[in-house]
Amino acid sequence: MRTKKVKRKIGKGAYKCIRCGMMKSIIRRYGLMYCRRCFREVARDLGFKKYR
Repeated sequence: MRTKKVKRKIGKGAYKCIRCGMMKSIIRRYGLMYCRRCFREVARDLGFKKYR
């Protein structure tokens, strides 16, 4: 018996990275929707600064 794929509306499975499509460790703050790896690559272009 096959089950239908249902698009998630809530929870971790509802979001994916807009750059690579990964569904783990998404940064949703400020509406970024990047995974941690992609965020580290594009953070400087987005205007984030590292203070340490």
